[in-house]
Amino acid sequence: MANILIAGGGIGGLAAAVSVARQGHRATVLERSDVFGEVGAGIQLGPNAFQALDRLGVGAEVRARAVLIDELQFMDGTTGERITRMPLTGAYRKRFGNPYAVVHRGDLYQALLDACRAHPAVTLLGGHYVVRYEQDATGVTAVTCTGRPFRGDVLIGADGIRSAVRRQLVGDGEPRVSGHTIYRSVIPMEQVPQELRWNSVTLWAGPKWHFVHYPIAGGKCLNLAATRDDAATDPVAGLPVPAEDVIAEFPELGHAARRLLELGRGWRAWVLCDRDPVPDWTDGRVTLLGDAAHPMLQYAAQGACMALEDAVLLGELLQGAEPGEASLGRRLEKYNAARCERTSRTQLVAREMGRQLYHPAGDAARARNRMLCSLTTDEMYDKVDWLHAGVR
Repeated sequence: MANILIAGGGIGGLAAAVSVARQGHRATVLERSDVFGEVGAGIQLGPNAFQALDRLGVGAEVRARAVLIDELQFMDGTTGERITRMPLTGAYRKRFGNPYAVVHRGDLYQALLDACRAHPAVTLLGGHYVVRYEQDATGVTAVTCTGRPFRGDVLIGADGIRSAVRRQLVGDGEPRVSGHTIYRSVIPMEQVPQELRWNSVTLWAGPKWHFVHYPIAGGKCLNLAATRDDAATDPVAGLPVPAEDVIAEFPELGHAARRLLELGRGWRAWVLCDRDPVPDWTDGRVTLLGDAAHPMLQYAAQGACMALEDAVLLGELLQGAEPGEASLGRRLEKYNAARCERTSRTQLVAREMGRQLYHPAGDAARARNRMLCSLTTDEMYDKVDWLHAGVR
């Protein structure tokens, strides 16, 4: 039984703890916050996420909290015209083996947190932000903000896009600011007009902006997310914004979508950031996972999905590892090599989706619409197969 240290108690960190504990190891999660919890709103989970969640033993719990979506809709945000739709029920679920779902981040997090608390080999320690690490031939030491050292056989940096572990390991500076501001709100479904309560992820695309909405919390709430390519340079996170300011940012939005946008309350803003892909995120007994390894923009809806996949594979590659084992570093290198190409591609595809699908204007938008309209349902499935089918 090896002792695995995990920096960060978010979705990726908890998934990693569950994964390594299921392989017979001890997991110690060192989290910045005093209390383990997840902030945010809705999150989309492709079939590949459920493949990973099932392998972590929490798939049923997440399905019970999720809304299984019938279709993805792509709309012209100014005219209100539906450009295309991708059905997500019969043939889709048969092909990919799992549903496409949406869930409140807190509900996904809770399922992983419950699994950690139920496992005797998982220790959760709040108020312990990892600031640096040291390693030698027999182990690794994570040093926290309190100055307290924790000794283990492996350190997994799952401490997010501004990871202190990554800063020491990769040293690539601050994240890349995308220049896109997203405004998020969650409202009770009872406030939504009956004719707009769609069981879909609906995207309204306009020139340099888009608006997405979908049901969460078992259908009790509607998640609203409106994004503008506004060349923002300050990476704010969770900044409260008056509703009237959000509405003013989207004057071209068509009637039906505007009705929903105007329902939003308690808006908060984030400026989206990511990083360029890197080929190596492992250093001896230390490796990265999730946003610490490959942070990506929201446009492929795969950030959490990739972190869950990371956790599953890393746990499986640590199967049978022994304390002090000299080959632990090679196991981490295998994980890095197995995940790098897939996650790098997803990072870059997410950027291009924002540019080519979500935000074009004029002739470019009309060309996008023609391209999307020309695709059959099977062709759309073919285009997402490399992502949604998961790791074969």
